[in-house]
Amino acid sequence: QLQFVESGGGLVQPGGSLRLSCAASGFTLDDYAIAWVRQAPGKEREGVSCISANDGSTNYDDSVKGRFTISRDNAKNMAYLQMNSLNLEDTAVYYCVALSKKICTGLSWYSDLAYYAIDYWGKGANVTVSS
Repeated sequence: QLQFVESGGGLVQPGGSLRLSCAASGFTLDDYAIAWVRQAPGKEREGVSCISANDGSTNYDDSVKGRFTISRDNAKNMAYLQMNSLNLEDTAVYYCVALSKKICTGLSWYSDLAYYAIDYWGKGANVTVSS
């Protein structure tokens, strides 16, 4: 079965950190840009970060810039999202998404990501930031 398996979510206090992992199953990540997207209850899906396939260049939504770091390890067929200084607004289910392109551009789900998203969805990693 072709899918991602996300892990590393949990309950954390404001200011805390989590590291999300994303394992690809049934396919290799090498040729795909990888994005992390999140969806909070009652809110639309939003792109958080993206890492390109060719040179590993990254981009981040302004809301997470300086706090989150995306990375990938093609040898292990894994992608990661290090999340520091978490705040209440980061509470969401986080998904990794393979994009049918190698280079990241924008992070808007509807205008930049949805068209390229490959249907390898996992169950997501639930992140709850609460005091």
